[in-house]
Amino acid sequence: MDPLDGTDIEANPTGSEMMELPVLTQPGLGVTTTTVTTISQTGGDWSTGLFAVCRDASTCLMGAFVPCCLDLSLAHQYGECMCLPLLPGSTFAMRVGIRERYKIRGSVCEDWTTVYCCYPLALCQMIREMKKRLKTQTYTVSTTLESS
Repeated sequence: MDPLDGTDIEANPTGSEMMELPVLTQPGLGVTTTTVTTISQTGGDWSTGLFAVCRDASTCLMGAFVPCCLDLSLAHQYGECMCLPLLPGSTFAMRVGIRERYKIRGSVCEDWTTVYCCYPLALCQMIREMKKRLKTQTYTVSTTLESS
């Protein structure tokens, strides 16, 4: 042991120089915290049916009385510009995008029919889907690591 700095030293085989020994054990690492975020699953069918409007009363009322405002909200939740609903066919495009993003079963033909024949109901279903799929759950795990 070197008296000046407290490091372990050993004589070189030639005896003329000293060399440092490697550290064989690490000191305790303390507490580490890991945060795990799970994102909702993809695939399957729409989480709610087209006519399941009573599951979310505020969405139902908005869809019935001011669907244009609901369309703006949907564009915002989808991550698009708030002006998107002003473009023709934008709601149809968002429905196809939501279905593709979350791997929901269906076809472009079904999306077109739903949006153009049942516009307020389609908006309500899309908003409910976005609310459900955007929920995340966060778990925090703390681990204490000690040296042996």
